[in-house]
Amino acid sequence: MLETLTKESWSECLGGSFELLDDGRGTITMVLAEVTGLGHGARGRRDPYSLVFRGPASPILPQRIYRLRHDRMGDLELFLVPIGPDGEGMRYEAIFT
Repeated sequence: MLETLTKESWSECLGGSFELLDDGRGTITMVLAEVTGLGHGARGRRDPYSLVFRGPASPILPQRIYRLRHDRMGDLELFLVPIGPDGEGMRYEAIFT
């Protein structure tokens, strides 16, 4: 399913909540804070983009694949990388090429 999603698919969920399901910590609420295009993809491929999710300031989660659940999009497995805090919490990025 991830291979069919586009920047526009995610833009419809901007500001929405996703539940990160982490066996060791339970469920953590993440908000889709940014959806950013990264130029043009190769012919016949989707354009690359990045997603930034905001979670709580603590705990800081290590980079790895996490399962996220969204009411409309269902369960998704994303590789998230912590990119630093902002005034509202810790930010995590996922990049799609």
